[in-house]
Amino acid sequence: MYYKSISKYFLRLVVCFFLISQTACTKKQTLAAAQNLTIAEGFENPIGFYEASPTFSWKLPNMDGVKNQSAYQIVVASNPDLLPDQADLWNSEKQETDQSAWVKYEGEALKSSQKVYWQVKYWNQDKEGSDWSEIQNFELGLLDNDDWKAQWIGLPTKDEGVIGSQNNIIHRPQYLRKGFELSNEVASARLYITAKGVFDVAINGKDVSDDVMPPGYTPYHKRIETITYDVSDLIESGQNTIGVEVASGWHSGRLGWMKSYWSDTETPKIICQLEFTMKDGSKEMVVSDSSWKGTTDGPIRLSEIYDGETYDANLEIHKWTTSNFSDKNWKAVKAFSVDDKIRLEPKRHTMVKSRIELKTQEIIQRDGSIIFDLKQNMVGVPLVKIPMKKGDTLKTRFAEMLSPDGTFYTDNYRTAQSTNYYIADKDGVVEWMPKFTFHGFRYVELSGYDTSEKPSKDWVTGLVQYSDFEENGTFTSSNDKLNQLQSNIVWGLRGNFFDIPTDCPQRDERMGWTGDAQVFGPTSMFNADVYKFWASWMQSVRESQFENGGIPWVVPDVLFNDKVSAGWGDVCTIIPWKIYYRTGDTKILEENFETMKGWVGYHEQVSKDYISSMDGFADWLQPLPANGDNKGDTSHSLIGTAFFARSAKLTAQTAEVLGKTEDFKKFNELYKNIAKAFDAEFFDENGKVKGVTSTQTSYLLALAFDLLPEDKQENAKKFLLEEINNADDHLRTGFLGTPLLSQVLDETGQVDVMYKLLFNETYPSWFYSINQGATTIWERWNSYSKEEGFNPQNMNSLNHYAYGAIGEWMYERIAGISPLEAGYKVIKIAPVPNTNYLTTAAASLQTPYGTVSNSWKITDNQFSMETQIPPNTTAKITIPKIGNEELLINNQKLTAIKEIKLLSTSDDFIEIEIQPGTYNFITPYNQKK
Repeated sequence: MYYKSISKYFLRLVVCFFLISQTACTKKQTLAAAQNLTIAEGFENPIGFYEASPTFSWKLPNMDGVKNQSAYQIVVASNPDLLPDQADLWNSEKQETDQSAWVKYEGEALKSSQKVYWQVKYWNQDKEGSDWSEIQNFELGLLDNDDWKAQWIGLPTKDEGVIGSQNNIIHRPQYLRKGFELSNEVASARLYITAKGVFDVAINGKDVSDDVMPPGYTPYHKRIETITYDVSDLIESGQNTIGVEVASGWHSGRLGWMKSYWSDTETPKIICQLEFTMKDGSKEMVVSDSSWKGTTDGPIRLSEIYDGETYDANLEIHKWTTSNFSDKNWKAVKAFSVDDKIRLEPKRHTMVKSRIELKTQEIIQRDGSIIFDLKQNMVGVPLVKIPMKKGDTLKTRFAEMLSPDGTFYTDNYRTAQSTNYYIADKDGVVEWMPKFTFHGFRYVELSGYDTSEKPSKDWVTGLVQYSDFEENGTFTSSNDKLNQLQSNIVWGLRGNFFDIPTDCPQRDERMGWTGDAQVFGPTSMFNADVYKFWASWMQSVRESQFENGGIPWVVPDVLFNDKVSAGWGDVCTIIPWKIYYRTGDTKILEENFETMKGWVGYHEQVSKDYISSMDGFADWLQPLPANGDNKGDTSHSLIGTAFFARSAKLTAQTAEVLGKTEDFKKFNELYKNIAKAFDAEFFDENGKVKGVTSTQTSYLLALAFDLLPEDKQENAKKFLLEEINNADDHLRTGFLGTPLLSQVLDETGQVDVMYKLLFNETYPSWFYSINQGATTIWERWNSYSKEEGFNPQNMNSLNHYAYGAIGEWMYERIAGISPLEAGYKVIKIAPVPNTNYLTTAAASLQTPYGTVSNSWKITDNQFSMETQIPPNTTAKITIPKIGNEELLINNQKLTAIKEIKLLSTSDDFIEIEIQPGTYNFITPYNQKK
């Protein structure tokens, strides 16, 4: 009986153990949470955010079991403790969709200064749910002018009568301060601040941020951006002090070739608002008003963007941003009310920062001065650590290159003096960097230092400054000069993305030229995370549009000449479409659609029977023009008509994406009519240019913009090749034609011709400048040569990104990564190798869905490629091959892998469709001669 009881008990244990084991084995593993949560154009947990109705984006983890998303749920709350089950602002509920980017917020209206918390979860292709993501947040800035209780304040610096270069009024930098007392302990503190000028701010003797020249550059007569800082850790119980330095910057200093454009009468000012939440829940506020004090008798005597900065250490005001300072001898500031005509809006992209440090590589001593060579053309300021004698003045000059005799080449700086001065107040090593200016340079020349000391490389460090973005893509190859070209493209981007997309960073210009921007946009999007940068600048483009629909040459518009240019003004249609196609975010189209329509309307105004009479810069800086003109040989009317058609088509495509059916029909019909007129006016029945000068660019525009009927296109392609052949297989294209070369030659099956043009060593070509020592992209194809020296024209920037547009082809066709659907939802992997020039190439890119990468190499007549496709996408792969041997994928034959779909095959290539994952491909390959 006893043994029977034991047996029954043991049997029950076995059954229970078996059931428990089965339950554990069949329990589904929880999927890892979504990653890289961002809002709007890629902001992660921002403070002072600009948008009360943002979009949400996330990426799926790279893990087994996660190929695609089948559903998502977003929860948004005013307090993190309410997530995920009690979200009080918005609960999207479970949405059956694969959308994981740009999901629009549809919850309760948000208000200024509000802090918001959110989470997301997803379900995979098998309907399995993930963990909730980590809680993310964003905090809004002051969204309306009515939110500002502060006043604009400043000193009447114009009255000081200081005159600078070009007879320009100089506003000495101001030092403004306010002491205040807090009776309770602070739980959190926010500083909302901006300037008519540029500023630096400290509280209780500590810098609030490392931002460079905030708030940045916008059309100041319409909008000034505001910055929000979390200053909770800087506030003390009892006495506190805030101090702000403000200088002219873009707002009140000279711009271009003459005087200040934004304000001939107004002096630099700041407005700021300190808001405190106390631990007892109460609120307090300190604002800029007439109670502040100020002086211009500080150490920064002069500070101008073009001319540099002068600093007198003898005038340093010690501890002036602390409470241990008396300002009884300072002047009362003047206060001015907020003007509703100028909108105060939170900044919608990142501030400029000092991102990279470049060490001196070589020292050159000459004629009582020393030159420090950083070996890289850069933009920013030098940090000097140099021995000086009391009372001596350190003079710092800059150059992008040295003349053949070793002297400084500064002719291309034109009227920009680009010189800094530092007056020492004691003997010893001085450590200093200018604050309210920036320079474009590779070489730094110093004089006025203690000559008894032996020069050292650590005397000068280059602080590379640009808008605070991260790398977005990479490219490398087996060719050193192609790799140097990629480096030059990236350094050109860094040098000219200084809050706005500038044309050059060194001379008396540094403006947002619209033509340069539109040709370089796609390349920049690959190399850097600059969506927010472009979206912000496009707002300035909209604000700068003329009433008649025209777009100015530069944005912000400081020329005020009401002039436009074909290919320049078209930035308002081209950039939004290019950004949309690379991000998949329709917001960029929604924001700019009316501007696009207005610009197309302007095209119509200056056209007759669809043929344009718009003037402009044409194919700017075309090499070897027959007419000797910087505008090149291509007909202005042909260019204007071609871009009229291009903008009409892009506006039609935008309307289609946005569901605006009538607008789509209208602009699509307009595009067709322009194309017919273009063909009849400029091309004969054989597809040859007629009536105007035949150029490479004339054919490129016709083919790239699809302006010829099919029966003429083949002949037009032949005539294009003739033009290239007549130029000894070299390009003859300027700013507008060059970006189209690779596109058209690729689409017409002339990839080998494009390779030859790219790898040409002689002028004009990309490698020509590299052979002359270029470390950035140049403005001209022949800005300098070792044999002939510098181009004699004074418009000769050695840091100009426009011709870096070739990068788009390098990434999309040499490395082989491009979007087939907007936002890389469907990815095209289609490298076109050429062993006459390369044996390997590789690229990677951060897409809205994750990292896509592709690398290939050819060895021993074998082509091998490794590809990574991110979750929630698909990819179409075109692999070059020779012969009938079967393609191997991850060491398996294609026919053995059911998940991979064969799309087409030939003797030259095989095309397949693949799902997310990492793949290795191997196939025989022999380069065709």
